[in-house]
Amino acid sequence: MAKPKYIVVVGASAGGLNSVIELAAQLDEKVDAAVFIAMHITQMSTVELLVQRIQSSTSLVCEMAGDGKKIEKGHVYLAVPDRHLLLKEGSMYLGKGTPENRWRPSIDILFRSAAAAYSARVIGIILSGLMEDGMAGMLAIKKSGGTLIVQDPTEAEYPDMPQSVLNNMKVDYAVRLDAMGAIIAEKSKNGKDNYPPAPPEVIAEAAIAERVAMNIDALKELGEKSLYSCPDCGGGLWEIKGEDSVRYRCHTGHVYTENELELRQKHALENTMWIALRMMEERRNLLKKMAEEERSKGWVRSAENKLERSVDLESHIERLKKILYEVDD
Repeated sequence: MAKPKYIVVVGASAGGLNSVIELAAQLDEKVDAAVFIAMHITQMSTVELLVQRIQSSTSLVCEMAGDGKKIEKGHVYLAVPDRHLLLKEGSMYLGKGTPENRWRPSIDILFRSAAAAYSARVIGIILSGLMEDGMAGMLAIKKSGGTLIVQDPTEAEYPDMPQSVLNNMKVDYAVRLDAMGAIIAEKSKNGKDNYPPAPPEVIAEAAIAERVAMNIDALKELGEKSLYSCPDCGGGLWEIKGEDSVRYRCHTGHVYTENELELRQKHALENTMWIALRMMEERRNLLKKMAEEERSKGWVRSAENKLERSVDLESHIERLKKILYEVDD
């Protein structure tokens, strides 16, 4: 079993399926690397189909990632649904930690673990996709001395992911898909054998994702306590600053970019208000029912009091509905 000199990590989401296949078709056994692909896929059958399609277009061995598998040169490994894919020197592991950027597998977690384990021997590639998953992982690779490649956003079917990387850091290559294979081949051919280890902060954050250092003290070393709470678990969020970006992480492992946090806060606010609306409507209906029952018993004054309270609730309900519609805009 031959160990690869380089690790190529690829992230893709919406519109990335054909891009991944085209990229793999440019690689052959001369490339001294192992390739790991994380896509936002929810069904195992889709991964199995993707493995077959990639295998039909490349001479590399294509297979699904497995817990504890050894990393081999000339292999393409695909992350499986609902499991994070993490790399350690020589091996890969599957994790069931919290989603990052709402996804498991998370592109950021794969990229960060690769940077922590292989430092400058990592080549990170971001292809077509929505939102910002992969941006923080690319920054970890950059800090570790690795190579950054993004698909030209004007070519990508969905440009959000490559564009978010370009907006937040300087990359080595922003190119069309058909140019990536030659870059990987040249880089893996001319690269050095030994590189310094990844920076401590990259290693520390990768350890948190692996649930090795999942505690508040470890987070204090990465950033400062923010004023915000985690929209998923309610815990405190620590602010972690990059070159031109900010992320928020809680001690249980939830991680958000600023845009993701704003979106999750909006969803949490909407859910809370819908629950409040439901409870207010149920209380109004109960008061009306009790008023009717008391009126039938001749308890006129008590019935009128409950009816007045139900009318007051009706006005509050209408105001809350108006706010909900405004929040949803």
